[in-house]
Amino acid sequence: MSAKLETLRQNLQTHLGDRLRSDTLALGELTIEVAADDYLEVMQTLRDQHDLGFEELIDLCGVDYSTFGNQPWAGKRFAVVVHLLSIAHNWRLRVRVFADDDEFPSVASVIDIWKSVEWFEREAFDLYGVVFPGHPDLRRILTDYGFIGHPFRKDFPISGHVEMRYDPEQARVIYQPVTIEPRENTPRIVREDTYGDPAHG
Repeated sequence: MSAKLETLRQNLQTHLGDRLRSDTLALGELTIEVAADDYLEVMQTLRDQHDLGFEELIDLCGVDYSTFGNQPWAGKRFAVVVHLLSIAHNWRLRVRVFADDDEFPSVASVIDIWKSVEWFEREAFDLYGVVFPGHPDLRRILTDYGFIGHPFRKDFPISGHVEMRYDPEQARVIYQPVTIEPRENTPRIVREDTYGDPAHG
């Protein structure tokens, strides 16, 4: 670990203390995990403490851990992951917080701390169904207003629930149940008998 990352880790432990559930280093970047109850307070600290100084939120996304690593997940299902940047200190931090309720995932909005999060939280709401109490305009941003479900959840059907088409008789776009039959395409691979043999080029 570089001296800069070690300094950041020590500063995080100093200012967050018991609120820091874990910190891991991967690919030259620190990831911390905090509880949903501590999330707002931790984020305020990360921005306002001079020796942390994360003045910029550069991304927020939802994550569905229901089949993480192609096997069943034992913990909470939905998480929110935030990427922060400190221009003053030239370091980055990833913050992960799990929603306490899998049936109705909810994580407090940080829009009063970083205004840049507005569309990111709307996207996580739209695609994963994570609700952000405190957000002033939480509505869908990528799917249609009448869309049913949250398409990035791992249990959402690949073909969706409804499809839309233009109906010339009604002279308007209509919605109808999906007519696509699920099928599995297995590619047919044809290789020469000498494929991969260095003696035959």
